[in-house]
Amino acid sequence: MENFNVNSNNSIKIVGSKVIYVDPYEIEDSINDADYIFCTHSHYDHFSEEDIKKILNENTKIITVESARNNAEKMIKKENILIVEPNHDYKIDDIEFSTTYAYNVNKQFHPKENKWVGFIINLDGVKYYIAGDTDNIPEINGITADYAFLPVGGTFTMDYREAAELANSLNVETIIPTHYGAVAGSKEDGKKFKNLVNDKEVIEILYK
Repeated sequence: MENFNVNSNNSIKIVGSKVIYVDPYEIEDSINDADYIFCTHSHYDHFSEEDIKKILNENTKIITVESARNNAEKMIKKENILIVEPNHDYKIDDIEFSTTYAYNVNKQFHPKENKWVGFIINLDGVKYYIAGDTDNIPEINGITADYAFLPVGGTFTMDYREAAELANSLNVETIIPTHYGAVAGSKEDGKKFKNLVNDKEVIEILYK
């Protein structure tokens, strides 16, 4: 059984020695179990105050970008917030992680100048690459990780063909397509993506 789940769009929960959420969205129950909440950018389906409140507790730390700072400060103490930029290495408590670039090249939903990010999170010796909302850009080709979560739905991000090209460049064992069948893309995009990926395990997520 994998130590993560994806419940909607790009909403990912990773469970190990710590409980980490990335872009929590459409959380069903108030369980307030998050040690860390990583948000790739400030769009409503990636930084959702309503959903963050369902997983937040007094010790939770939020890692996010400048455009989400004010909303984060409304929910938790400033000292529990870490603001990040692309292409940097960070450590928060015992969690080491890096940020990657995440932006559009042929659409304007996620401009490069916004400095929004993807994450490579190292938890218990396992590396999780969460690309965020991005196209297939040069800065993220060749990334090494154990798991990669890539958007495939098009419209706001790369589509399944572009995502497969990126996937085939990565040094990753297992890839999970995200951001399709809900906010963007069709439920068939995961299967189409899988058919174009070479020599890697692909885990398709079927959203509710």
